[in-house]
Amino acid sequence: MCKACDYTIHGHHHYGWDHSIPPAQTVAPGSRVHFQCLDSSAGQLTRESTVADVATLDFGKINPVTGPVYIDGAEPGDVLKITLEQFHPSGFGWTANIPGFGLLADQFKDPHLKVWDYDPDTLAPSLFSDIARVPLKPFAGTIGLAPAESGLHSVVPPRRMGGNLDIRDLSVGSVLYLPVEVAGGLFSVGDTHAAQGDGEVCGTAIESPMDVELTLDLIKQEKLDFPRFSTPGPVTRHLDAKGYEVTTGIGSDLMEGAKNAVSGMIDLLGKQHGLSAEDAYLLCSVAGDLRISEIVDMPNWVVSFYFPRVVFE
Repeated sequence: MCKACDYTIHGHHHYGWDHSIPPAQTVAPGSRVHFQCLDSSAGQLTRESTVADVATLDFGKINPVTGPVYIDGAEPGDVLKITLEQFHPSGFGWTANIPGFGLLADQFKDPHLKVWDYDPDTLAPSLFSDIARVPLKPFAGTIGLAPAESGLHSVVPPRRMGGNLDIRDLSVGSVLYLPVEVAGGLFSVGDTHAAQGDGEVCGTAIESPMDVELTLDLIKQEKLDFPRFSTPGPVTRHLDAKGYEVTTGIGSDLMEGAKNAVSGMIDLLGKQHGLSAEDAYLLCSVAGDLRISEIVDMPNWVVSFYFPRVVFE
């Protein structure tokens, strides 16, 4: 239990954005709230799961979020300021290739699963195999507000008021700003991760249930078209120590460039470390970063994929 928190929300999980969902709690601006968050499978995948369980996932239960929270006084045109105060990791996580999902879905058509155990207190790099350990950095993959448009909307795509952003730098100390579209804002959070690379290329990170503490504050009538955030300091210190291997994709289509850069890294990791293509794909998703290196020298753009050497140290 969080002694510093004004409210604790357990058990109020929902599976889509809908401004008609009754609030789990009404809070005053400036309140610190403790949320119990499920993993993105809503508990369908466990420490005992096997790859066979990936094929039987109920997609109606994917990406649950905890909430919603009604912020007293919030109204359309305002901005919700969210400070990420603390994470309470569970020590368990999973990464999967889910057929039909992910950047290289056309290449990786079979399910694949990695179950992780990690130390929730020290957050020491988690063992992927006997040659690879992944540095951890907990964050909330889905964090957002209800849309103004009526009806139930999928949690999977991100939206202008947040949602499934999957930005790994929304970790402890970061401050996120979201535009309010409905009275009370109706804030929810979930899809917690123990680690992820920029791009989350296979479609999953280290998906891990954990509790999250946030402070919810309000900025009245400030124009904001899309989410923005600030970080408390450097964002890749846990990965930078040994440098990177980098592959690129070059051409007139950024999506094709991204696919080529990631495919190149999968091939390289297989050659250098003897990894299967499936394991290399999962490792790329939890530890590697997609970056747009050049977007001005038409007609070809450069997408680069950075993989940290520290994983293999």
